[in-house]
Amino acid sequence: MNSTTPTANDAVVTLTDRAAEQIRGMQSSDPANAGKHLRVYIEAGGCSGLQYGMVFDERRADDTVGEFHGVLVLTDPFSADYMRGAVVDFSDALTGGGFKISNPNAKQSCGCGKSFEA
Repeated sequence: MNSTTPTANDAVVTLTDRAAEQIRGMQSSDPANAGKHLRVYIEAGGCSGLQYGMVFDERRADDTVGEFHGVLVLTDPFSADYMRGAVVDFSDALTGGGFKISNPNAKQSCGCGKSFEA
């Protein structure tokens, strides 16, 4: 991977245009997010054993990085093992809206959509 110019081919997680638009809005509306990138990660927890998380963060040396619609997406090595091929989308629907992660590695997901079993 070229550390200065990430591409979609480098990414573990893909970001849709709708998700990227929402992320860019969040970055520009909060000065605390200036200069930070979207980190998508996995941690232990949730009703199915693993849960998704997203946060604005600094890039680390061991991150896998992809760029989608002007947004850099960071993934740490642990999370990459569980998230390769996942897609982050956003819906502004009145019910069930928000960020959604479609993960081909999830064997089972819970009803809330925030945790899964691998």
